[in-house]
Amino acid sequence: MILLLFGPPGSGKGTQARLLSQWLGIPALSTGDMLRAEVSSGSDLGRELSEILQQGRYVSDDLVNTIVIRQLEAAPHGMILDGYPRTADQADFLRRALGERSLEAPVAVHLNVPDDAIIERLGARRICEHCHRVYNLLQRPPQYDGRCDDCTTALTTRADDTPEVIRQRLATYTRVTTPMFVHFPCNIPVNGNQHPDAVFSEIQTVLSRLSDWVSQNTRLGISPTPCTT
Repeated sequence: MILLLFGPPGSGKGTQARLLSQWLGIPALSTGDMLRAEVSSGSDLGRELSEILQQGRYVSDDLVNTIVIRQLEAAPHGMILDGYPRTADQADFLRRALGERSLEAPVAVHLNVPDDAIIERLGARRICEHCHRVYNLLQRPPQYDGRCDDCTTALTTRADDTPEVIRQRLATYTRVTTPMFVHFPCNIPVNGNQHPDAVFSEIQTVLSRLSDWVSQNTRLGISPTPCTT
């Protein structure tokens, strides 16, 4: 299964990606994870990326697309993509690349959360800059006040987690992301405005029903329609 996680900033994509990765037994990667992994590999592409990132330059769609395909080919049982595709061009590239490799169409899960709830959440978000784990003081606080549960590093607040900046980011997300859904017929909306465990349970239910339907109709010799449940 190739699972795409969509949702506005602060919708909980990172938390759901981690939970789904454990449940499905497939890797979950964000765009940042993929870039860092390629740089760490020491490959020619990794060295090129390292230079771009050190100079603060924009990583082109071509480079990001190349890295995504490498990761997909290295994950035979599927993967979860958090933060990719970000544009309609990237979505079109992914759809075509999967078709050319005879890979199954991705399942896109969209976490729907009202803007006001996003602003409240992001104001309570804390991040570990060492291991990149994300916490929320309202829903998933750390066990130790102000420190990461995994590596004990002091948690920080992102500079762009202010109401004014968040509203700008939400407007940009809506403008850029909404046109992408036409590229993915299997687009599942999920109520992201609830406790993370409840969100995860809802996603599990939908994906389990979809998997059962596909398995049943494949046995009957019927070619399943994406997202038919």
